[in-house]
Amino acid sequence: MPQSIILYRMVLPEHTCPFGLRAKQLLDDQGAEFEDRILSSREEVDAFKEKHGVSTTPQTFVDDERIGGSQELEHWIQSRTSVAPAE
Repeated sequence: MPQSIILYRMVLPEHTCPFGLRAKQLLDDQGAEFEDRILSSREEVDAFKEKHGVSTTPQTFVDDERIGGSQELEHWIQSRTSVAPAE
């Protein structure tokens, strides 16, 4: 079980990133406890991208490991919840 999950997502006065909303919903649907860190200005978004060497938000970190955006998060969740086929 992950020790910490942090979701960084963009919520600007004129725009809320739909992929950030999707990532939040994925975590909510799993019942995961996570820290929802809002990037609320263009400057915060740009500084975050530069610091982490990424070109997009949202970004999810699990136990300090970057998982990625909403699509990567969805794949990560699926890989942890998939059941091996019966033999």
